[in-house]
Amino acid sequence: MPSHRTRKPRAGTAPRRASARFLPVVDETSAGGLVIDVQEGRAVTAVIARRNRGGRLEWCLPKGHLEGAETAEEAAVREIAEETGISGRVLRHLATIDYWFAGDDHRVHKVVHHFLLEAIGGDLTTENDPDHEAEEVEWVSLDDVARRLAYPNERRIVAAAREILVGDG
Repeated sequence: MPSHRTRKPRAGTAPRRASARFLPVVDETSAGGLVIDVQEGRAVTAVIARRNRGGRLEWCLPKGHLEGAETAEEAAVREIAEETGISGRVLRHLATIDYWFAGDDHRVHKVVHHFLLEAIGGDLTTENDPDHEAEEVEWVSLDDVARRLAYPNERRIVAAAREILVGDG
């Protein structure tokens, strides 16, 4: 029978963190996207600012976890309304992205479904966000929003929405 040796940390040293590849995996599914309105003849979209893990404020598209038996489309409509105050109607699916990140005791495989929505009512506010993650919300011109967003995958989603809206998609 092979022997397995375990190294004990030397006195005064912190124990090693388990390698991320050996951590248990948690699957998460979220939905959100771009809610578009036309104001003064230009297309605008509502974006939110939230704190990243390092405490820095980052602009991103509204999104959040699916609840209960709701579909990704239903979750996108609900999350956008909660985080921006704007009610929307789904026009079409834009993209599904997935990525990995690690916490202290698990790895997360996150899948996010992004939709293009038409604004049908409401006023910009973060007051309805039950998690209070969204700290700010603004209408940003569709021409300028990619420069505002923190994440490259969300900038690609904006590019896909622009192609659709100008008739190329």
